[in-house]
Amino acid sequence: MNIRRFFGKNAREALAQVKQALGDDAIIVANRSVNGGTEIMAMLETDIAADTTASNTDSGLDQSRSLLDFVTAKDQPRQVEPQLQTTSAAMQKNQSAPADEPVANEMAIMDMLKQHSEHQEQAYQVATQTLEDKMMGMMQEMRQMRSHFETQMSAMTWQHHLQHSPAKSKVLSTLLSANFSASLSRQIAEKMPQHIDVNKAPMWAKEVISRNLHTLDDEDALLDRGGIYALVGPTGVGKTTTTAKLAARYVMKHGTQNLGLITTDSYRIGGYEQLRIYGKILGVMVHAVKDEDDLRIALKELKNKHMILVDTVGVSQRDQAVTEQLSMLSRAESPIQKLLCLNATSTGDTLTDVMRSYKKHDIAGCIVTKLDEAAAIGNVLDVLIRERMRLFYTTSGQRVPEDIELADKPALIERVLTPHQASLPYQYLDEELPLVISSMMQSASQEQHHV
Repeated sequence: MNIRRFFGKNAREALAQVKQALGDDAIIVANRSVNGGTEIMAMLETDIAADTTASNTDSGLDQSRSLLDFVTAKDQPRQVEPQLQTTSAAMQKNQSAPADEPVANEMAIMDMLKQHSEHQEQAYQVATQTLEDKMMGMMQEMRQMRSHFETQMSAMTWQHHLQHSPAKSKVLSTLLSANFSASLSRQIAEKMPQHIDVNKAPMWAKEVISRNLHTLDDEDALLDRGGIYALVGPTGVGKTTTTAKLAARYVMKHGTQNLGLITTDSYRIGGYEQLRIYGKILGVMVHAVKDEDDLRIALKELKNKHMILVDTVGVSQRDQAVTEQLSMLSRAESPIQKLLCLNATSTGDTLTDVMRSYKKHDIAGCIVTKLDEAAAIGNVLDVLIRERMRLFYTTSGQRVPEDIELADKPALIERVLTPHQASLPYQYLDEELPLVISSMMQSASQEQHHV
């Protein structure tokens, strides 16, 4: 194996030399502290594969030689193994046998030769498979060692940064405890100027989040402009209730005459009835559609309406029905703007998964629902910031139309960065941050590589 030695003043410098010389596929064999710095022994993963091939080739040559010796043993009796001597003795015994048995003796000898050959072949296959299994196990262990080593190195680097910058440590702890992702928390902390005082760090973080969180500035412009809006999202996120709330807000400003309501929720028991009841209270008729043809007919009947709201059926973000339903909306003759409803109580991973599934279908903006049920809202704000998605409204209950309001950016940011007693168990200590950050970043990197 071609193992190379690298030396640096510290572990970070030595690791940089390894990556520069061998690339990202380098395998760390060993590392230790020596006088004046750190020594790392590393090699390429391809070298292990080459050694495995060479080993298999050598085994194949030995096997071929063994079979060749056996076949030619008749001419070279001194090189015959004990098993072959038994065969030779049998041949001599067969030579003294009666003349009417030559065929039987020859068949017996061929059968013995065949059995020996099969035995040797099986032994060779077992030995080869065992060697490959051992090499694969060793390579897996070395990959795990490399991942562990890189995590430790990253933790050491972050520990060095945080020890020299208490303000960054404060921001990281605050953002992670508020359910922001490690990726966004790290990006914000890295951009923090060195001169920021630790006591002013949270205020600086609020300003950064405020600049990157986009909200609807003027609801009147939206209601006055009108158009067709379809509320989409997973099951149980509150699309039907939110549709009724938006309809009520429009009626309060423009009346019922210019409002149209459509539902595609013909699958859920009571889905249509729920919106029909809301429509009856508001004095607006609800049109139920099942497919693209029904939608085209309904939109044609409502073409003179100033605003049309479409309540869609809820499906899992991983269901093929998502693509089918959104494609149906996109093929409508009149342009339909899609508003994605996000559940504030969902985890960051789930919200990211939902956003990835729906965003590729031209989402115009988002509505965050169930804000009153969420203990921490950093997860949903994190997704909106990372995906650069505009937030239109937030909802906080079942009352129509009271429990919906235009997204209040200052209030949301103040809430997300104000620590609460309930979230104390999820806050990180300063000494825990380096390992937490490095582990989260390692997991994120592996996920991106897998995708």
